This record gives sequence, C-alpha cells and structure tokens, in this order.
Amino acid sequence: MLAPMAGITDRDFRLLIRRLGGCGLVSMEFISSEGLTRQRPRTLRMLHFVDEERPIAIQIYGSDPARMAEAARMVEAMGADVCDVNMGCPANKVLKGCAGAALTGDLPLAARIVREIRRTITLPLTVKFRLGVREDAKTYLELGRICQDEGAEAVTLHPRTAKQQFSGHADWSAIGDLKRSLRIPVIGNGDVTSPETALALLRQTACDAVMVGRASLTNPWIFRQAAALLRGESYAEPSLGERHALLRAHFDEVLGRDDERTALHKLRKFTGWYTHGLPEGRALRHRLSDLPSAREVLGAVEGYFAARGAA
Repeated sequence: MLAPMAGITDRDFRLLIRRLGGCGLVSMEFISSEGLTRQRPRTLRMLHFVDEERPIAIQIYGSDPARMAEAARMVEAMGADVCDVNMGCPANKVLKGCAGAALTGDLPLAARIVREIRRTITLPLTVKFRLGVREDAKTYLELGRICQDEGAEAVTLHPRTAKQQFSGHADWSAIGDLKRSLRIPVIGNGDVTSPETALALLRQTACDAVMVGRASLTNPWIFRQAAALLRGESYAEPSLGERHALLRAHFDEVLGRDDERTALHKLRKFTGWYTHGLPEGRALRHRLSDLPSAREVLGAVEGYFAARGAA
C-alpha cells in the first residue's frame, strides 16, 4: 500500500505508482476535516482523483468527532474506496490542534471519533496511528482494541512515538504484538526501505499488509518489485532509460496541471528523489536550485539524461 504523505501523494504521483504496478491501495495526502467540511478551495483541489487510481483511500484528520463524521460522509459521497483516519501525524501544528498522533494520548476522544464516523458511513473504515505520544506513554494496543470495538475494518501501525517523529528505528515487534491482540487486519508501516524489507516485515510480524512511504520516493518501483518477490520471482532494477521515462511522464502531468510556482517546486523536489544514487545526481540537484522556471528545470533534467544516452 502507498502511504499518505502530505505534499507528495497527489493525483499525479498516485497515478505514477498505480501505472508501475504492484500496489494494492493508494492513499491521498491527508485532508483536514475543517478544510473539507468548510469547503475551503485549497482543500477541495487536493481531492481530485480518477478511476484509474482505484482502489483509493482518502485520509482525514481532526479532533472534533462531529466534524470528522461529516468529513467522512463527504469522503464517502466522493466515491472513495476507503476512509482512513489519521491518528499518527507527529507534526507540531497537527498535535497542537489535538489531532493526528495527539489522539494516541486521548483515547476517549479517539474512541468518539471512530464511533461517530462508523455511525455515519458504510464505507470501509481504517485508522492509522503510532505507538503513543512518548516512550513512557505507549497506548497502541489499547487504541487498536478501541478501533476494533468501534467498528474499524483495519488499522495501520507506524511503530514510532510522536516524539520520535521519523528518528531512530521503527519497532517492528510492536506490529507483531498488535497483530496478536486484534481480530481485524493489521497493516505494518515504518522503515520499509526495499522490496526485501517489505517481505521481512510481513514475515517477522505476520501483519496482513505493508504500507510504504518514503522509500517510494526514491524507488517508485518498490511495489512492483515486492510483488515479484511475493510470487517467488526475481526483479530487475530500473534502467536509466526507465528512470528517464518515469520522470518525464510525471513532469508532463505536473506541467499540464499546476501553476508555475507549484510546478517549479515539484520538479525540483521530485528530481531530488528520482536522481537519488545516480551518477552526478548531486551536481544536477545543485544546478536546479538556481534555475528560475519549471521549463528550465525540465530542460536541465533532459540534458542530464541525454548526456548519458537515455534521452
């Protein structure tokens, strides 16, 4: 599964992952229940998806049970395949609003949110959360049972605390503990850096599925590669030509949809990820930081691949 990532898993990136193959579910970047229910234009622009992306999950976050339930109703009306609730985001601005991972520290409120959403929609409901707010306040087992008892169909655990953010190591043993504690499916997430680690997470924890986030930025083929390993097959690393084709297809979508400022930001950002580990990739990334337009960035990228016979 493709994890929801703010500013990353927009329609263009989700389509790219879907077209490469091997991914069972893609997730939209997380959506504010306040922005959705108040129909703020910026939030509504994020919600566009097409049938080719299915099955697709829309993840919502917030701290007001009634507003979260209304947001879930809107998600169902939009035709999403899954409604996911974010109880794992460690960003300070989200925590300050008593949303995201802050809900691992307020289990009664977390229970009310899941209960109200479940009463409101018939769509499959999932919840993604962390170990707890701090190392000395781990609540994931209790929160998992709450989600199960309140009617969630599955849960996802990222086994770090909110305080850790993305530092240190994900404690995969906690995923196994949660799996043994629940009847509903448990999805594992965290420190999946390769197709091999995706399979290792499945085998070590007996979780029902694996959610991949940051590794898909530098290797969008990871889902297809992991699927091959699951079938007992080997996989090939993408060639320079395949990397070029993927980058060009993604950037053509960006240039066709986004304004100049947004397109420039995205092209620089994704070039940094897509050229990770390539020869002289760092020099290319440094050069792009000085270019003033999206078209010039694309031209520099095309020149990079042309010089290496991959145009």
